[in-house]
Amino acid sequence: MRGLLHTMLLGLDAVMLALAFALGYFARAHLPLPALPVNPPPFSSYVPMLLVHVLATVMVFYFARLYHQRRAVSRIDEGYAIAQNVSIGTFLAIAVETLAFKNSALELDYPRGVVVYAWIFSIALVIVGRELYRHLTLYLREQGVGRDRALIIGSGDVAHTIVNKIINSPHLGYSIVGAVNGAPGSSVAGIPIIGTTGQIPELIDQYEVDEVIIALPEASHRELVELVSKCQRGKVNIKVYPDIFAYMTGGLTVDDLNGMPMLSVRDVALRGWKLSLKRAMDMVGSFIGLVLLSPLLVLTAILIKLESPGPVFFCQERMGLDGRPFPMIKFRTMRQDAEKSGPGWTVQGDPRVTRIGSFMRRTNWDELPNLINVFYGQMSLVGPRPEQPYYVQKFREFIPRYMERHREKAGMTGWAQVNGLRGDTSILERTKYDLWYVENWSLWLDIKIVLRTIFQTIFHRNKNAY
Repeated sequence: MRGLLHTMLLGLDAVMLALAFALGYFARAHLPLPALPVNPPPFSSYVPMLLVHVLATVMVFYFARLYHQRRAVSRIDEGYAIAQNVSIGTFLAIAVETLAFKNSALELDYPRGVVVYAWIFSIALVIVGRELYRHLTLYLREQGVGRDRALIIGSGDVAHTIVNKIINSPHLGYSIVGAVNGAPGSSVAGIPIIGTTGQIPELIDQYEVDEVIIALPEASHRELVELVSKCQRGKVNIKVYPDIFAYMTGGLTVDDLNGMPMLSVRDVALRGWKLSLKRAMDMVGSFIGLVLLSPLLVLTAILIKLESPGPVFFCQERMGLDGRPFPMIKFRTMRQDAEKSGPGWTVQGDPRVTRIGSFMRRTNWDELPNLINVFYGQMSLVGPRPEQPYYVQKFREFIPRYMERHREKAGMTGWAQVNGLRGDTSILERTKYDLWYVENWSLWLDIKIVLRTIFQTIFHRNKNAY
């Protein structure tokens, strides 16, 4: 079934690319951009070029591993990859067409307008086709078709978390056959223990396992090597949940010290000219946001004043870059006396939250005044969310490397937040995501996080904000 789905995806891409080329030809022939052509050749004469366009782009997709489908891939990432590889495929097609058809019986005037239109339509239609394919595969997986049989190795907290994620995410396409490494007769989040680690080869054959997930972050390197060797049977895929060292080395690179290989464990991606680039993006983004949203911000201020007495804005000291405090500006969502007994963690159904405050917290609307902090350089559009000094002092005592998240400016949104870790969620998990962001920053990653934040806000995907 998986082979059929992969073949279907390749065929769908080819159809969309051919349709895009045809639309490009007819758009060039009928749209006065840049000008209507005089006596354009018939479409049939362009069929050889259409074939080259399709074959070249599909080949680029293949080598770019766009047919190596991941289970959970961001639409933004996929769209970016499609645009990038369609562009490469278009240039390759032009080169092949020039070599193949120049000074030949098939030589044609290949207007640049056709190239541009075909390129634009190819990106758009391939994205549409992939979205249709995504919905089809998700539907089939939820119906139990095309699923992979998974075996979980482990029985601790990590194994429970992985099992629960798989059970609650049928679109991932897994059917768990069981778990090993636990007491016989017990279970992991309702999944039965079906054997021990010594029986792994037999269990893989018996249950026709497609994928093994090793959920033993506390296992030694020797134990992991032994487990992986036992799982290497047939075409079984093997995934390993990383240990804490892997989190520490989110930005792991191999360096050279006069011929000696060295691992760079802790590195900050945001340095030099990249700082200026990020600051420019912050200034432009915050200025545009404040100007475009100003009418709604004024309306929000009026509604806050009408519901409860007190100031419109809530200014609170938070920890930012290098652990320096700054006054973070938000719309007030609680009663004026909410913290008369000291700081308190906001939870679901908090009685201190006003009615309009509850709406603003659900939609993150209360955080829009952070744009002022961003414009002044106290915050960034994207970065680790800032905490109060009181909580920072508590968290740094039991969370390894917690203070290293302060190596970048605090952000209005962040990698942890777009992955569902917002509000009353695990601080440890949030820290892992924040550290990964600090060590893997790129301008595209910031753009991706901003787009995902807007999407989640519009479609109310933020279930953990109170």
